[in-house]
Amino acid sequence: MRGWGRCPRREAGGSMSLSILTRMLENLPQPDTVSATSVAKRAAETLRPPGAFARLDDVAAWLASWQSKTSPRVERPHVAVFGADHGVMEDGVSAFSADVTGAMVAAMDQGVATINAVARQVGATFSFHNAGVGEPTANIRIADAMTDDEFDEAARIGIAAVESADADLFIFGEIGIGNSTAAAAVTAAVLGGPAADWVGSGTGVVGEALADKKRVVAEAVDRVGMVNPIEALRCLGGKEIVAMAAATLRARQLRIPVLLDGFIATSAVVPLHASNPAALDHVRAGHTSDEPGHVRQLAAIGMDPLLDLDLRLGEGSGAVAAIPILQVACAAVVDVATFEEFGLR
Repeated sequence: MRGWGRCPRREAGGSMSLSILTRMLENLPQPDTVSATSVAKRAAETLRPPGAFARLDDVAAWLASWQSKTSPRVERPHVAVFGADHGVMEDGVSAFSADVTGAMVAAMDQGVATINAVARQVGATFSFHNAGVGEPTANIRIADAMTDDEFDEAARIGIAAVESADADLFIFGEIGIGNSTAAAAVTAAVLGGPAADWVGSGTGVVGEALADKKRVVAEAVDRVGMVNPIEALRCLGGKEIVAMAAATLRARQLRIPVLLDGFIATSAVVPLHASNPAALDHVRAGHTSDEPGHVRQLAAIGMDPLLDLDLRLGEGSGAVAAIPILQVACAAVVDVATFEEFGLR
């Protein structure tokens, strides 16, 4: 992990006060270990060989630790997608133009986007939240993405999304052409290593275009220098990425578990983990994406994905595909008799 500091070039009008995210990282609620232990004990006594359901039993105990229930369920999963535009698009970092973001938002509003279809299929509710469509960040190659005020406003959007949903499990997704560039820059600034190594094809850039994208990310990270993780998010991230970070912390405050999506969603929580490794105890990785940096992100935050399907859409779609796994994990503990209940002991 890189050093601690603040971005060297600050936008006019920014304050030096603690950000909303920094304050939220303090005094986070802890898991209910009593409920988790009870579920783990029952899982070990069900009508199957000990350990036969391995990670599924672990998932059930994890859910119990945040729901504070000895009969955990996933009955009200909710997918909140955040959208925003990116100033770095002026450097040609995507195979698509910036106006595609607005078109995809329209598709979501009409219920015909991929995320709408997969959410309906697994019984998850859906909401879209505009974190910055039409109000792009600054070009991170030459300027900080957001002022302090803009950063906090994006965080408030994430918080409000959580507070407005009736959910027992959250998935946070994103839409924003150019956001894989911002995600790579944030990750590189926080986790270190050659910035270009965190850059993937995103929407499909290859060849010289991919080389240009890597150059842009490297220049952005070099411009910012040694900064603390939350500052890295402000200086290099996108408004939708900030919203996902804040939503993740608000879910923690409300003791609601979160299933993590792909590379861009993970870039939102890498700074949280770097600031406080326990901040993601209520989070599990839904899948690992085809973006080459995602598996390394997950390794850095100590998570094993539930699925590996080479997906790279975003929108929360990969994590949504893992919802049935959580539901199976719960049913396999709650609805299966123990040896004693079945009269075998």
